[in-house]
Amino acid sequence: MADEVNAHLDDPRQLLRRLFAAGLAAADPARCVPPALAAIEPPEPGGRLIVVGAGKASAAMARAVEAHWPGPLSGLVVTRYGHGVPCSRIEIVEAAHPVPDAAGEAAAARILALVGGLTVNDRVLALISGGGSALLAAPAAGVTLLQKRALTSVLLRSGASIGEINGVRKQLSAIKGGRLALAAWPAPVLTLAISDVPGDDPAAIASGPTVGDPGDAAAALAILERYGIPLDPALRARLAAGELATPKPDDPRLARSRFVLLASPRQMLEAAAAEALRCGVTPLILGDAIEGEAREVARVHAGIALACSRHGFPAGKPCVLLSGGETTVTLRGEGGRGGRNSEFLLGLALALDGAPGIAALAADSDGIDGSDDNAGAFVDPQTPARARALGLDGRAALAANDAWGYFAALGDLLVTGPTLTNVNDFRAILVR
Repeated sequence: MADEVNAHLDDPRQLLRRLFAAGLAAADPARCVPPALAAIEPPEPGGRLIVVGAGKASAAMARAVEAHWPGPLSGLVVTRYGHGVPCSRIEIVEAAHPVPDAAGEAAAARILALVGGLTVNDRVLALISGGGSALLAAPAAGVTLLQKRALTSVLLRSGASIGEINGVRKQLSAIKGGRLALAAWPAPVLTLAISDVPGDDPAAIASGPTVGDPGDAAAALAILERYGIPLDPALRARLAAGELATPKPDDPRLARSRFVLLASPRQMLEAAAAEALRCGVTPLILGDAIEGEAREVARVHAGIALACSRHGFPAGKPCVLLSGGETTVTLRGEGGRGGRNSEFLLGLALALDGAPGIAALAADSDGIDGSDDNAGAFVDPQTPARARALGLDGRAALAANDAWGYFAALGDLLVTGPTLTNVNDFRAILVR
């Protein structure tokens, strides 16, 4: 047994990849969608099953539905560019993420048209996953796509949490915050969801298009005020007057809408923990809903890893610290590249400063960290020394929000391509 454990620990990057793969497998739509199809009520005589959806996993979810649903169906789902898969009965449309584009706007309008005019004999199956907020770009009446694009861009740069961003986007949408289920009424709606949000709140996943919205315009305006984000005065007045109010959870028109959670960040981490145990490494899950500035979260994680390494507490060696959630990056530099996982790792490398026996992987479970082509990156004890040998200044890179450039120069980016699922960030710190 000791030889087997040592064999795994001799190649820490391979072990970290193995844990990441185990976590992704737990959230694979091909695995988690089929058992949930039993919850679908077949349409009444003369009725239809309409499949709609949005998110980075929605195309793979649609493919799983097609493969396992025995009866007729039709529909449309929208996913991020590069995340589509072939389907024969459900149309797959690709659009932009995280800033919406005209393709997403057109897809959202078509989805609303598909569910409009249905009857109690029809059934709607909504396939929802992270990324759906940007992909379902249906501005509310009187709101333009240009306004939504500009506001989304500023919010993404502000350091606001994903919950805060979605709280604003719902108020300005014709489809989010329960409005999709409202458009389908009186047809029953079953939502199958893969969560990418801290806490797995159904109203937060893809901004809850089939779930009543507990928020309101006042909360959205307070978020904009908190981050100093300007808003068109006419639009602000409409929000304040309640003209764009979302349906609430107790709206009787949402009574026919049901929600089933298929996969979550917690399940991803538990699967990785089980794999770590099989490899003879003690797992410690720090949390599945960790938020905050990526570089500050990294400092805390580094402190825990160093405590394990030096004192055997809160876990003895060998161990792996696992965490998920969604950190944020407040952009301070100009021209820098890299998502929140790469920035987390750069902060971690600086905090560890070459501490022996500690290696880490951090990646976005959808395979795209921010807007670049990498899922994340690796850090090991040699990272700072190798960087210095190449003339790289880690602190300058962090100040410029250029973690991608730092790890690209080192050859330490993790590139997986789209994984076709999305259960948020995956962080694993191995202490040998």
